[in-house]
Amino acid sequence: MDDTLFGSHNKRGDFRPNEALKPTPLWIKPLDLKKILQWIPGYLFPWNFLWLISAVLYWELVIPEKEVMQTFSWGWIFNLFLVNGLAITAWFGVFEWQLYHRRNQGKRFKYNGLFPAEKPMEYFWFNSQNIDNYLRVIFSSVVAWTLIEVLMLWGFANGNIPWLVFADSPWQLALVFLAVPFIQEAHFYCIHRLIHIEPLYKWIHSIHHNSINPSPWSSLSMHPGESLPYFGVALWHLLLPSNPFLMIYQLHQASFGAIVGHIGFDQIEIGKDSSFKTHAYPHYLHHKYFDVNYSDGLLPFDRLFGTWHDGTKESDKAMQERFKKRMALNNQNVQRGTE
Repeated sequence: MDDTLFGSHNKRGDFRPNEALKPTPLWIKPLDLKKILQWIPGYLFPWNFLWLISAVLYWELVIPEKEVMQTFSWGWIFNLFLVNGLAITAWFGVFEWQLYHRRNQGKRFKYNGLFPAEKPMEYFWFNSQNIDNYLRVIFSSVVAWTLIEVLMLWGFANGNIPWLVFADSPWQLALVFLAVPFIQEAHFYCIHRLIHIEPLYKWIHSIHHNSINPSPWSSLSMHPGESLPYFGVALWHLLLPSNPFLMIYQLHQASFGAIVGHIGFDQIEIGKDSSFKTHAYPHYLHHKYFDVNYSDGLLPFDRLFGTWHDGTKESDKAMQERFKKRMALNNQNVQRGTE
């Protein structure tokens, strides 16, 4: 495909889409029903539909019987860890292999004109972003994911957490099901803003931000101090009318869904003349500029707090002005401290 029909490349080869990021129509007043209806298919497909399918497969093939989950035992716990690790390796690996190893579509639609393998960095383990990221995915994020998953399943199985069924509570559970992506966004925004504050950023979140040029393996490359609260999104199901299936669906939003912001390409080609949008641009801009887009725009937090970047040159200017004001304020504080 000719990606210049959809955007442009700068001298470094970085791709910038022509179309600015648009706010979710749910938060635009007055509400426009037509725009909301046009937005829904892109919201559901392909990503949210895939997380639902993955949750169904887990529920049918992986999650043990209730009686088994009532007792902690290495058998079912290790099996869950193994499946989580293999599943995330396969999921991230497909995109990594096709887009970054085989480079099936070259640099078409690629936000950053370089591939991580082209620029070894000494702050990564073994000077390799891919190796570093993958090891952190497995030994930090998959461990945290499995730990929280096991504790929640054990709680449901033993009646410590109410286990509602759709036959008895259809409307409550349907609302929670629809709310899962919004819960993920709200939880991620709060955790994300918190770990951008020093010294938490230096101690914890800087590990994730080492991947300035993210790839699929970067998606869950985190310090354990970030992985645990990140997957703690499942704890919302202690408060909401829920059941283990919806909790699993929530965790799949967090785990498999993390790839959306780190895939590194604006569109993925699925044929000679067809492609689908990844919706990766908001979070790519966060990795690039650091202090923008703490969420992906499903909820209007960044717009409310002045950190939204829609990918345009106008947003670049607004961001630079904000940085200048912050630097001036910091300099004033330093000067006062020396007087």
